[in-house]
Amino acid sequence: EFIEALEKEDWGSLPEFPVVLGFVKNIARTLGVDTNRAVSLLRRDYPPKIVSLNPNPPTFKRFVWSPKLTLISFVILIFLVIAGYLGYQAYRFLSPPSLVLSEPGEGQTVKAGEVLVSGKTDTDATVIINNQQAVVNQDGSFEAELLVDKNTKELVVVAKSRAGKTRQISRPLNVEE
Repeated sequence: EFIEALEKEDWGSLPEFPVVLGFVKNIARTLGVDTNRAVSLLRRDYPPKIVSLNPNPPTFKRFVWSPKLTLISFVILIFLVIAGYLGYQAYRFLSPPSLVLSEPGEGQTVKAGEVLVSGKTDTDATVIINNQQAVVNQDGSFEAELLVDKNTKELVVVAKSRAGKTRQISRPLNVEE
């Protein structure tokens, strides 16, 4: 096949030039022809192939994860965690404390005398019940005995944070003798 392609000068069906060159040298030695003359004739007749030494690079950039990108991601993550923590602490400091009143219930009728008032708030808040301070436990719960008579119409519970923010719950009281 190679010999027929060489005789017909069918350069497209032949392999690359170095392979053809080696093949021509072997044929020349076998036939007893001067190899230099056969090679020079081949170089004269064989058309040069234009080979691009620098092919066009792809137009899109592939994403490659690198140590630099890992470091940048880690620094950003640490920054976001710190910023989130500081934001959460600022929110907690600037917002009024939570306040939940357990007893007496909404619309509950109470007897004149001592009434148990209990609930839950933030651990660092102070609680004032009808102008009397209540003790807040370590878990944020509080209880106080409040003296009421038939003239007491409302129960006012105020929780005050360290930043001075307050939250208030007012409940009407139905006092019976």
